[in-house]
Amino acid sequence: MASISLELDQLLLQLGQVGKVLSDIGAAEGAAGNLSICFREPVDVAARFPYMQTVALPVPAPELAGATLIVTGSGRRLRQIIDAPAANLACIVVEAGGQTGKMFTSADCRFKRVTSEFNSHLAVHHDQMRSRDVELHTVLHGQPLHLTYLGHLSDYQDEQYFNRHLLRWQPETILNFPEGICVFPFLLPGSAQLTIETMLALREHRIVVWAQHGVMARSDNSIFHALDLIEYAETAAHYEYLNLTADGLSEGLSPENLRAISKSWNMRQSIF
Repeated sequence: MASISLELDQLLLQLGQVGKVLSDIGAAEGAAGNLSICFREPVDVAARFPYMQTVALPVPAPELAGATLIVTGSGRRLRQIIDAPAANLACIVVEAGGQTGKMFTSADCRFKRVTSEFNSHLAVHHDQMRSRDVELHTVLHGQPLHLTYLGHLSDYQDEQYFNRHLLRWQPETILNFPEGICVFPFLLPGSAQLTIETMLALREHRIVVWAQHGVMARSDNSIFHALDLIEYAETAAHYEYLNLTADGLSEGLSPENLRAISKSWNMRQSIF
């Protein structure tokens, strides 16, 4: 596992850097997209976020009691986190029982509540960190242009079709997604159904495409690794889009090529 500093300022900087990249690649237009980090190691947040209120959590998270989450505020622009983290982020410390949390904000806070997708973030963090020995876990949601566009095409809403077409363009793509990319049909943003389906999907996958909406990725390595997953998937989608505009002139890497690549890296995969 990569070494990740749990100094608060370092975590805020990492969130800002990732938010800027998501915006730069066109995955977080306006106030789209949201980020969160969850960690168990105690960190003093009150110096940067001195205002505290008790909030009800959107889903129960009893096994995260004592853990801290840093999460984006509702309506905030990810590209602005790097310059004003305390204005765009909140820290939530989960209380015993996992029904409520202490939410810490700053004097510069520019939102009244955290992202509407916090239910999915919290459910995924809780599900991953209760089942394995994970001290830090990250979740990113963005709306990358090509991945989101392909999710509007019926053929690409079929998970097998999606994976066999997107994972054929670069050797490293199959190595980063040997389990494939999960895809499911459009579900109402912020809904309980989206939360449950996302939590279940991310047990077996590290990234899920919300058809006609965007993607969510997770990592227990670092927030940068979750960003890497979105970039790899979006690059694959860009290749696929280019091939569509060229009337499908290229077949990409053959299944034989991809099996040989996987074998050479001792990587088990079942896509090809």
